[in-house]
This record gives sequence, structure tokens and C-alpha cells, in this order.
Amino acid sequence: MIDPIFWLGLSILLVAVSLTAVLVTAIPALQEVARAARSAEKLFDTLRRDLPPTLEAIRLTGLEISELTDDVSDGVKSASQVVKQVDRSIDSAKKQAQKVEVSTRSVFAGVTTAWKTFNRRPNRLSPSQRELTASRTRFSYPQESLNELDKESELDNYQLSDRPGDVETTNNSRKSMSEESADSILHELENE
Repeated sequence: MIDPIFWLGLSILLVAVSLTAVLVTAIPALQEVARAARSAEKLFDTLRRDLPPTLEAIRLTGLEISELTDDVSDGVKSASQVVKQVDRSIDSAKKQAQKVEVSTRSVFAGVTTAWKTFNRRPNRLSPSQRELTASRTRFSYPQESLNELDKESELDNYQLSDRPGDVETTNNSRKSMSEESADSILHELENE
């Protein structure tokens, strides 16, 4: 039988050869791992150096965006308020224009009435004489009979002439005759 020491030496030799083979193959792998570790360390240093300012910039950008959003919403609100104010101003201007129109009409009507009053022939009678004349006229000629007489005279005038100008001339002459008769009545009243 073979000596056990031989087998022990042989097994130790085989173990040593195996370990040497493992070490020879593991050295490049360990070198790669060391290089990867150095790269990771550089990456972490870069991240530690650059990431906080980047995160701070991102945070500031977020704050600026929120401020801009607030400013835009404030601008939209102020624009809507301006639009509402312009709308109210337009409504107010419309109302004022309507008031001016009504006032202008009123002033025009007043000026027209004043002009007519200014150009009207003044009565030469005192108020008591006007009252006396009016009462005599009412009692002596009822209003309905006067209206009927006027209608009949207009009808007679129209039948006498076929042209409208002749009717107007006849009516004007009647008016001047009635004014003369009124003047003569007033003259008689003044003499009494």
C-alpha cells in the first residue's frame, strides 16, 4: 500500500495548484471590480457635488412656476375686473346718453314753447275784460252751434271752388273777418 503521507502531500499539492489557478483567474476579475468601485466612487462624488445644486435649481424652478401661475391667475382676475369695469362704464355711458337725450328733448320742447309764447300776439284786454268777453260769448253762442256753422261754411267753400288754394284763401279771409269782428266787439267793450 502506498504511504498515506504521499497521498496527503499529493492532495495538498492539488489544493495548492487549484488555489493558484483560482487566484490567477480571480486577479483580473478583482482588478475589474476595483476599477468599477473607483468608477462608482467617482460617480457618487460627482452626484454628491452636482446633485444638491441641481435639486435646489429644480426646487427653485418649481417655486418660480408656482409664482408665475399665481401672477397669471392674478392677471386673469384683474383683466376680468377691467372687463367688468369697462362693461359698467359702457352701461353708465348708455344711461347718461339716454338722460342727455331726454334732457335735450325737454330743453328743445321748452325752447319751442318759449319761442311760440314770445311770438304770440299779446291780448290788449285786461283779465277782467277777457273774462267778461268770454262769458258773453259762451252765453250768446253755444259752442256746438259754432262748430256746426264752421263745418257748413267749410263745406260751402269747398263746393264753391274746385281748387284747394281757393278754399284756403276763403278760409283766410274768413279768419281775418272774424278777427275784425272780435276787435270791434272788444272796442265796444272798452268804450262801455
